[in-house]
Amino acid sequence: MGVKENYPNLKRMEVAGIQETLKLIEKETKKRSVVIYILARINQLELIVVPALGKPIRYTIPAAKKEVLLPIVNEFRSEVTNSRKRSTSNYKASAQKLYQWMIAPLEKDLKELGVDTLLLSVDPGLRSMPFAALFDGKQFLIEKYSLSLIPSFSLMDTRYGSLKDASVLAMGASEFADKEALPAVPMELQTIVSEGHGQSFLNSDFTLDNLRSQRLAQPFRVIHLATHSEFVPGFLSNSYIQLWNEKLSLNRMETLGWNNPSVDLLVLSSCRTALGDREAELGFAGLAVQSGAKSALASLWNVDDRGTLGLMTQFYKQLRSASIKAEALRETQIAMLSGGVRIEHGKLLTGGGEFTLPASLNRGEDTLFSHPYYWSGFTLVGNPW
Repeated sequence: MGVKENYPNLKRMEVAGIQETLKLIEKETKKRSVVIYILARINQLELIVVPALGKPIRYTIPAAKKEVLLPIVNEFRSEVTNSRKRSTSNYKASAQKLYQWMIAPLEKDLKELGVDTLLLSVDPGLRSMPFAALFDGKQFLIEKYSLSLIPSFSLMDTRYGSLKDASVLAMGASEFADKEALPAVPMELQTIVSEGHGQSFLNSDFTLDNLRSQRLAQPFRVIHLATHSEFVPGFLSNSYIQLWNEKLSLNRMETLGWNNPSVDLLVLSSCRTALGDREAELGFAGLAVQSGAKSALASLWNVDDRGTLGLMTQFYKQLRSASIKAEALRETQIAMLSGGVRIEHGKLLTGGGEFTLPASLNRGEDTLFSHPYYWSGFTLVGNPW
């Protein structure tokens, strides 16, 4: 398992600040959270748990030294994302090994603490791993806990605000001059803002000027962008989200001022929006949080467009009933892996009802989205509450 210690190398002031926040959030949400640091050292893996009460707990896992750990992480990610293996469970061997190293040593403590939500602060090289799909032999990690990745607790906006009645600004593009069409986007936007929960703008209305003007007119607490994106290692200006008439590069994201008015959740329903090189693995999502959004939901890899449509439809339904964002994502991912979100006879079936697919998305076969390729790449980054 590993060696347990009670005195991790964290500053007392930092720990005290984290614990005060966790106690306050528990009062407001009735959810009990811990921060878990997962540190890939040369000679060992270190796990540090900071609970709301009591001393931090530290484990060291000598068997999971960096040169052993990172190849297993890469194998796990490769197996989950391999489109030719979606009918197999080949990923489970590496998923179980990583669970044994990263989660199993903590299980007794987490159970004793009565934890619901894990805030994961992890080293470079681990951030593009689908933690939700770690597997204990019987259950996925997401079946036990709500999850979020946090770039830095001290830089995170930790305030809580329920999103049950929050309005959504949904924008996207389905047609492109130099890219593949995204035929699911119109249906995605329409579904998200149904029942009067917001406004949607498609194609020629999906511009930076309109994004800014809509936010000035109404303080939308949820921003949803459905489009192509690309992450290119190197300068932030190389990477972008595709708007209708221009590319919004990473280095311009901070000019959008997601904290004025405050954006509780930025949803990037596009490809590879949380994947980058070693220096920026959290990609667009990480930068969105740094720019002032409390949290961002993004995908670690290119996801099947119908799977994304199913996930987003279910997620916004869950957002109206869950007490925190991470719980809404967890319930959505469980619905997908258990077959509660699927395609049957040309219809998308979700907990929110049945939706007839347009001809461009109706491929003539029934589809289950239970394989983690479809659901585990979507990652909440930042404030899980």
